[in-house]
Amino acid sequence: ARSEDVICKVHLKSFVEQQGLVGYDPNLDVLFVTEGKLQALAELQQAVLHCTVSHSALLASCFSHVVPSYHAVAFELPALLQGAGQGSCCGIVHVVSCEEEFQQQQLDLLWRILDPGAHTALQKHLVCGPVKVTNPSSPIGADQYFQLRKRQMYEASVMKYGELAHDEAWTEVIDALTVAAIRFEMLSTAHRSQITLDLENSSISTKGTKSGAFVMYNCARLATLFDTYQRAVERGTYPPLPPASELNFSSLREEGEWVLLFNYLLPFPEVLQQAAELPAPSKGIRITANTETVCKFLIQLSMDFSSYYNRVHVLGEPFPHLFDQMFARLQLLRAVRDVFHSALATLHLPPLSQI
Repeated sequence: ARSEDVICKVHLKSFVEQQGLVGYDPNLDVLFVTEGKLQALAELQQAVLHCTVSHSALLASCFSHVVPSYHAVAFELPALLQGAGQGSCCGIVHVVSCEEEFQQQQLDLLWRILDPGAHTALQKHLVCGPVKVTNPSSPIGADQYFQLRKRQMYEASVMKYGELAHDEAWTEVIDALTVAAIRFEMLSTAHRSQITLDLENSSISTKGTKSGAFVMYNCARLATLFDTYQRAVERGTYPPLPPASELNFSSLREEGEWVLLFNYLLPFPEVLQQAAELPAPSKGIRITANTETVCKFLIQLSMDFSSYYNRVHVLGEPFPHLFDQMFARLQLLRAVRDVFHSALATLHLPPLSQI
């Protein structure tokens, strides 16, 4: 900073030692406070004031010059990191690139010094690795990247479904598939690791089994199944689905049904627990959001569900002696649908109801 821009000097190292703070860079020393730094703190303070005081909340802070190049562009934290706040205070999560980590720690400490309140004591840092592009012809920003993937998604959809109607419904579907593809492309890698994007590889925007679009496609298949069943109930073709307590689950004999139960339904709470590791306040300032755990879980679930659904005819002929098995399968797949929705919600992705 230029000397004429410096308002004051703050000794960060001595403050860290006096407060017994753990996890900060040992090279932090004297900070030259400028108007820009105070403005950044004012924006954070204003955001904290807008937090709902009756619930724990989180504020993920990242600067606009970081967004085009780092993981922070791909995900939002509140769904993954609920519970970091205590009482009526906000828990602040700084989402920052590895190159900006040092400067963000300076801002964290300056905020603690100027406002020694409960919320500043709850600050955590989620550090993200860089995003690189393979053989870029020119620098690419977040908007250009989104438009590129959206165009690839549209072209892939035309190849699968034929020429698409240019209406609002299809536009929303393409947008949702594009967002899902990008988030899975970003979040399937541990957030501290580098991501290398191959912009010419359009398979990320198709129904390939490693993509978010594939997950959304299978989520839509489940929605279509239950919509079809409900319409059949309304026509009187099938009776309504009885309560789970009245169903005969011994009719579930397919191996794929037990795979869904034991590999996905039962372990799902543990997967969510692994997705966000929030250390105790005394254990340093870094947190880990294992988004790759959720992404890999959803991709594997989609593959096994798709294999099962392609092999088994869930809605059979409307004969009473077949209803027990149909009802048991519907109840199983209702639980699978709920797991899809809950897991997607942690990535802030709404499920698709149709494709």
